[in-house]
Amino acid sequence: MSTSRRDFLATSVAAAVAATFGRPALLQGWAGRSGRNAFTAIRRNVGFFTMRGGTIGFLVSPSGIVVVDSQFPAEGKACLDGINERSGGRPVDALVNTHHHSDHSGGNVAFRGVAKTVVAHAKADEHMRQPPGGQPPADQLFPDTTFADRWSLDLGDERVTARHYGRAHTSGDAVVTFERANVAHLGDLLFHQRHPVVDRAAGASLRSWMSVLDQTLRDHANDTVYIFGHANTGLPVTGGRSDVVQFRDYLGALLAFVETQVKAGRSREEVLAMRDPLPGFESFGRFGQAGPRDPLTCAYEEVTAG
Repeated sequence: MSTSRRDFLATSVAAAVAATFGRPALLQGWAGRSGRNAFTAIRRNVGFFTMRGGTIGFLVSPSGIVVVDSQFPAEGKACLDGINERSGGRPVDALVNTHHHSDHSGGNVAFRGVAKTVVAHAKADEHMRQPPGGQPPADQLFPDTTFADRWSLDLGDERVTARHYGRAHTSGDAVVTFERANVAHLGDLLFHQRHPVVDRAAGASLRSWMSVLDQTLRDHANDTVYIFGHANTGLPVTGGRSDVVQFRDYLGALLAFVETQVKAGRSREEVLAMRDPLPGFESFGRFGQAGPRDPLTCAYEEVTAG
């Protein structure tokens, strides 16, 4: 379920930019020409954009522009058009991809000739060029800067840092932090109160995912604002520490639930046929259709892998 399924009525990116440049008039709730996309300011020139696909984060300041993720081509262009309207068409200093999935990186093509650099973890770059089990995209703007553990960029009084903590949703997920604003984009490391996609073909690990979230919490303040990749219908795509803890606990509960079923002698077919909500996490809803990236399937495979 994409974040386009809810509306966001909040201060737009125009407010952040206008405040930075000292303009007296602030535009509220700008929805763009399509009426579907939305820019929302968080603080210190950092905000997020929603239309269709994984949430885009951004920094628009007098010192520079950074965009985190790009949704799909049309949506990436809509985001860039909105930023250009408010920045005077300045180049994007960096486009950072949190991981390779097309709803987060497919819109990279909209930034061709505009982004000075495209950044991703080395594994994300590898998967973007050759998706596990799939075909390379016909047209794509691939990363030209990759990192193993950490990447940073200073733009005026803001430092943007991307960190890789290990296998989780994929093997190439990055947490992108706007250090001074104290805002971190988690990409698909967090699905807010909804069942996640678990890409085992691309190196995902539920157990490691829990560790990644713990490391993320240790490296960020108690009042950090987190941008989530996706949220359940009607829920926000930003939140705090408690939301990260809840999702980490969901992953642990999912593994424990499947372990209990396996120890009780239930077969793979019986376990994967279970569709009722996970006890204690009913707000996440019922499990969807079993498949290779379904969390129940992936939990079963991880538990029984030995």
